[in-house]
Amino acid sequence: MTKKYQIVGIGNAMVDVLAHAEDSFLSDNGIEKGIMQLIDMERAVELYGKIGPATEISGGSAANTIAGAAHLGARTAYVGKVKDDQLGGIFAHDLRSQGVDYETVFAGKDAVQETGRCIVIVSPCGERSMNTYLGVTEFLEPSDIDETQMAQAEWIYLEGYRFDGPDSHEAFAKANKACKAAGGKVSLTLSDPFCVERHRDAFREMIKSDVDLLFCNRAEMLSMYQTEDFNTALDQAAAEVEIVACTDSDQGAHILSGGQRWHAPAVPTDIVDATGAGDLFAGAFLWGLVNGHDLETSGNMGCIAASEVISHIGARTEVDLTEVFKAKGLIS
Repeated sequence: MTKKYQIVGIGNAMVDVLAHAEDSFLSDNGIEKGIMQLIDMERAVELYGKIGPATEISGGSAANTIAGAAHLGARTAYVGKVKDDQLGGIFAHDLRSQGVDYETVFAGKDAVQETGRCIVIVSPCGERSMNTYLGVTEFLEPSDIDETQMAQAEWIYLEGYRFDGPDSHEAFAKANKACKAAGGKVSLTLSDPFCVERHRDAFREMIKSDVDLLFCNRAEMLSMYQTEDFNTALDQAAAEVEIVACTDSDQGAHILSGGQRWHAPAVPTDIVDATGAGDLFAGAFLWGLVNGHDLETSGNMGCIAASEVISHIGARTEVDLTEVFKAKGLIS
């Protein structure tokens, strides 16, 4: 029986504020290059006042992934909390305009926290340094999870960043149970090596018990398995989960499953903004899977999508990826 949704994402509902700056701006303002740092509202206001011209785009890691899959034609939905404020309205409208079902109940206007936002400083080399005020999205809770919706999904996609919320572990457990009881599968992205450091034990427990597909990059993989040997870490992950999809920057991506391993080469491009590379890799990879493509082909699709999104500002594709896949001979 065909399910209503091919992919349902759960994550931090954010608005991305993207601005270019020299590396000196990072050092002058105590920003560590290339990672995600959690900040409070006061710090968010301070940084917003210091950056130059900025582009504001609805974002959040899992939301970017789901928007990418929807762009390709997947039947998708998203769960993430925003406030009934200006940024919350922008977020919801933008995601729905991508064809994504988004029905998470807004936090009321009287909520203390505001809609989350991520101030992304893009260095001249294209690397992005993220300063994230979670706001109300931090308080996603089990009541925000619709078990019927989870049961209607072929795959759910869980954002590792959401592990920072006090009730999110329970919310994820509720979603996993409902999805898997109905024959669906669970994918998880580790999101960030510092996120792994904060929640390694919880990640490992979920990976072993519920996760069918693990997304990560090299740094996250090494952090998760606490080794400096990349192949050792990959093998350990492959022993715990059915499918591993690990990106490796300009080295492409490594896909492992059932004792086999494939390498998807990176697609050379001029990096303008690395924001969303992993998100779009996951979106295209999942789209490949739900449409019956093999793991190697899905990996190649992911690398193409990642290459496209880093060639411009923002984490949403600006070309028709299906046409690119056709031109590359991946689909007919």
